[in-house]
Amino acid sequence: MNRLLGLPASRGSALGRARVRLPHVQDIGEKRVAANAVEHELERLHRATDAARQEMRELRTRLQGALPAEVGEFLELHAMLLDDPELLAALDELVRSKRYSASHALRTQRDRLAQVFEGMEDAYLKSRMDDLDHVIGRIQSFLHKRTTTMKGLAGEILVCENVAPSELAQLQSQGVVGIVSSAGSVLSHSAILARSLHMPLVVAANAVLQKVSDGDVLILDGGSGEIVVDPGPDDLRQYRLRQRELAREQRELGRLRAKPTRTLDGAEITLLANAESHDDVAQAHALGARGLGLYRTEFLFMQRNQLPDEEEQFHVYRDTVLGMSGRPVTIRTLDLGADKADRTGLVLSSEENPALGLRGVRLSLARPKVSDTQLRAILRASGYGPLRILIPMLTTREEIMSVRRRLSRLAAILRNDGHEVAENIPVGAMIEVPAAAIALETFIDQVDFLSIGTNDLVQYLLAADRNNDAVAELYSPLHPAVLWLLRQVIETAQRHDTPVAVCGEMAGDARMTALLLALGLTEFSLHPATLLEVRRAIREVDLGALRQQAPQLLAARDRRGIERWITTNAGS
Repeated sequence: MNRLLGLPASRGSALGRARVRLPHVQDIGEKRVAANAVEHELERLHRATDAARQEMRELRTRLQGALPAEVGEFLELHAMLLDDPELLAALDELVRSKRYSASHALRTQRDRLAQVFEGMEDAYLKSRMDDLDHVIGRIQSFLHKRTTTMKGLAGEILVCENVAPSELAQLQSQGVVGIVSSAGSVLSHSAILARSLHMPLVVAANAVLQKVSDGDVLILDGGSGEIVVDPGPDDLRQYRLRQRELAREQRELGRLRAKPTRTLDGAEITLLANAESHDDVAQAHALGARGLGLYRTEFLFMQRNQLPDEEEQFHVYRDTVLGMSGRPVTIRTLDLGADKADRTGLVLSSEENPALGLRGVRLSLARPKVSDTQLRAILRASGYGPLRILIPMLTTREEIMSVRRRLSRLAAILRNDGHEVAENIPVGAMIEVPAAAIALETFIDQVDFLSIGTNDLVQYLLAADRNNDAVAELYSPLHPAVLWLLRQVIETAQRHDTPVAVCGEMAGDARMTALLLALGLTEFSLHPATLLEVRRAIREVDLGALRQQAPQLLAARDRRGIERWITTNAGS
């Protein structure tokens, strides 16, 4: 019996036989085709590309509503690469002019682009090479009639180097009960999706590919990160105990659907939901969310080649408002840019550093016609129920004032045209740029509420891309600087009597609940899948006692100190 240890990325336990998937190395030698076979080879390449594109389209459709936003963006990025005219034209040219086989053309173009990516200084852009490899691997699979998924996986635990987000739902539908990878990060897209799918996942188990063989029996604990190879009787007994505990926990969570979100000492806490689909809205309503704290609109733009018009957007926003039956709906304006690109040409394709470029409100202000169309649709939807507007990537006072002027002008036009537009529509700011957090006093008088986007705020504050394994250890919301800045934003909002929520990944992590409450937060916005876990965590703590312990939390000098505080002060 061996015991291996990785990082716990998605809770849950699994018992099954190991299915080992070794890293795929493309060993494709140089091969040319005869002149009279060029057209046939091009047809093979195009068929394989079309098949990969169709597979991605079907996967995105099947998973609509089940995906966290960032994973949906990841799939959209892959779909866009399959449509990239420069990539496709370069492949055709290699086959036509040099008579390369389709496989050799793919490998050659991949190697060319790899050299370009390697020469980039920006870590974020370098990491996009993984996406390109995944897309090219899909095309190669169809060229060689290889399936992109493994067969006969029911009841098995996948052991691999890494797993792509686009694979996870497929693997679960095939019966995979858990995954352990030798690489990966607990904050990766794959880990986020695994948690939403309740798939046990352990990452960064360094020696697992050397010490686990096909057919080995494994016990996987996604809560502790432990992998037991060839478990003994005691291990099996402990596993059965954990399974019974998890089943009991799920039953208890189910009973919380109709329970109030209230601490032990009677403090009411507001739980809002993040959403991007009708399914999310329905789930949020059923679980008792007090409203939508974040409705993402960029997916209307990312799944198509043409911009959505005002009528289409209006119907989506109106139906979202109606779906919440009078509970407030917060619609975030277009947040394209960085890794959230589109197929319409709206987003710049040649920015040297897109993560720090024309994204969020910057893009909206730079594309006034597109922005006006969206704002008109949102304003019209306000006639059907309580609605708030959230502005992403805000950095300066001038940006929020510009948006407010535009809203005022458009509302007057719509009313003159006979549309019903609510008289008072709250306008809020996403705090995800460190400058906005630090200088909040300079523009807080211009906003009605705040929403802290911790995913980007942590990334920008620590200068660490959370999807880059090389710096994954640096990306952590449990850095003292993150807590200090969160406390500063919350206290500033409280002084100005401005509602403030956290809408990033931290809000949906029940392990972070006590910490956020101690910092003064009373409003969470999270994915519906985690709402009951956070509600339970809130009901298990004494808010007054937590607030008294806040100075000790803020005095912690490192991540370990903060983790010790969480262990001591979280509910039972």
